[in-house]
This record gives sequence, C-alpha cells and structure tokens, in this order.
Amino acid sequence: MSQASPSRVSPSAQAPKLPLSEADAVDIWIARWLRVRRIDILRRYDCDPRRLYEIWEGRRFPASRARALKVFQERYPELIDRVDFGNHRPIPRSNNHPGQLGLFE
Repeated sequence: MSQASPSRVSPSAQAPKLPLSEADAVDIWIARWLRVRRIDILRRYDCDPRRLYEIWEGRRFPASRARALKVFQERYPELIDRVDFGNHRPIPRSNNHPGQLGLFE
C-alpha cells in the first residue's frame, strides 16, 4: 500500500486564484449580514482579508452593497428587522495621540 508523500500538494491548492467578482461581493455582503465568520468567508473565496475590507469599505464594487441589500430582502425577509445594515467602521489599531507620551513619564 502506497502513501501520498507529504510534499505533494492537493489539486485544489494548485488551482489559480480567481479575482473576486461583483457577484462574489454581493455574496460577501450577505454573509456578513448573516454573521458568517470572517475566516469562513476567507476560506470560501481563498482571498486575502484585505479584499473583504475593500468591499466592506466601498472601495471595491461600491454598488454591490445596494444590490446585496435587495437580494437579502428577497431571500431573508424575516431577518430584516434583526440585522445591522450599517457601514463598516474601521477600528484604528494605534492611538498616536500626544497625551499617550505622558504614560512613559
């Protein structure tokens, strides 16, 4: 019985990555509103996390949010009043306020 060598890569890992389309962007918005974990979205689309934030911040496929909202209302009318459709708000990771320097005195 032969075993697969550890250096062998699965065929799915060798497939070239396709760029995200506007239809993917609509699905990514819907997944966000359904509270699908970010890691699961990343695995599904096999993309860099920054691509998701480009969509959620409206820098890429800006019309996809409005399209996704219409599709969401058609597919999940019972969830409309339970979902926060607000815009993505980036959270800064650093606080460069001058008052922070006082912490080291």
